[in-house]
Amino acid sequence: MSKTSKAVATGKAAAPPAKAAAEVPEKSPAESACERIVLYIRHFESQLDQDHEVAMGFTGSQAGVLRIEGLGFSDPDLLTFYGQDESGLKTQMVQHVSQLSVLLRAVPKATPEEPPLRIGFQLLRGWGGGESGDGSV
Repeated sequence: MSKTSKAVATGKAAAPPAKAAAEVPEKSPAESACERIVLYIRHFESQLDQDHEVAMGFTGSQAGVLRIEGLGFSDPDLLTFYGQDESGLKTQMVQHVSQLSVLLRAVPKATPEEPPLRIGFQLLRGWGGGESGDGSV
């Protein structure tokens, strides 16, 4: 994985190596936007009941709704969102930070008998998957 491409996902995440304060570079627009979206997801999920999960819609497009499994960024200015669409098909959206407009939506759980999936607390812990941003190795 290149130094300028990072992804976050649910599960399979390893903690990133610690850096000295002097070594921490300024955040790119993509990294800052990614972190802020995670905060919005966390807050949104905190308000959901046990029958709903978070999904993401993209305003201004016909892409529909994405049941979020992860998100990531590629410096300096691209974000990627991935998960499943309403039909259960694997879906990934790549968007420039200047075009970012996201709609969070409460959707019924994918598996009614299971607890709701809460991803907000799992995002931004590191990445253990492949470069495609989909968890492949």
